[in-house]
Amino acid sequence: MNAWNDWQEHENEIIVEDYLEMLRLELQGQKYIKAERNRILQERLDRSEGSIEFKHQNISAAMDRLGLPIIQGYKPRGNYQTLLFEVLDRQLQNGDLLEEISRPGEFKKPETGIRFDSPPPINQNPGQIKPKIQRIARKFDPAKRDAQNRELGEAGEKYVYLAEKYRLSQDGKDQLADRVRWVSKEDGDGAGYDILSFTLEGEERWLEVKTTIGSIRAGFWITQNELAVSNENPDIYRLVRLFDFRRKPGAFKLKPPLRDHVNLHPTQYYASF
Repeated sequence: MNAWNDWQEHENEIIVEDYLEMLRLELQGQKYIKAERNRILQERLDRSEGSIEFKHQNISAAMDRLGLPIIQGYKPRGNYQTLLFEVLDRQLQNGDLLEEISRPGEFKKPETGIRFDSPPPINQNPGQIKPKIQRIARKFDPAKRDAQNRELGEAGEKYVYLAEKYRLSQDGKDQLADRVRWVSKEDGDGAGYDILSFTLEGEERWLEVKTTIGSIRAGFWITQNELAVSNENPDIYRLVRLFDFRRKPGAFKLKPPLRDHVNLHPTQYYASF
């Protein structure tokens, strides 16, 4: 049984196909048995249970690097094998899973306020990632995908709007809950934030919501106006990041200056005469 030998291309093709099928089932809310699928792969690949489990975690790491959702329970284990990215690239481009991923699905009304996780750390050495892997990652560009998905963006804003009203009401602050506003929907996008909310003490909070169906590390776009508003109002501005929105939304929030938490890269220029 091949336990430690390097994975060949045909083996990567088989296990990546299996991984993406399991992910599709999860996104559609269908159940499957991981142990049974692992057993079948053991027979097909002549690999041990542990070797297959480890490889699934490698695939999660690659999917995470591409800003795509991962299978729940297969925590990413970093192994940026170029061949694995090439196989993922081919199978994702040739199938319809990317279209499936882009759908926000049925709206999930928050049953409580939002529980915020810690944000992911900044990669201090992005140059260590191989250029070929970086080129593949740019093809998928989760920031562009999510920014163009207006249905997803609106669903994320609505989720935060309702969660903030619930949070204040549960703490006996009904008058503040009634004053929560969905600014971007009522007034347009010019304010530089989406939701006007409040602390329990009645202080304003300006919440800019960024939503992705991808992983916690998926990148996002922020406009020059949003960045300026955050810099000018660091005490009241918060960026709320919703991730894995298709299944059970997770969240973290960032307090300005945003440069302390994320790498900011200029992506376009405004040309004028």
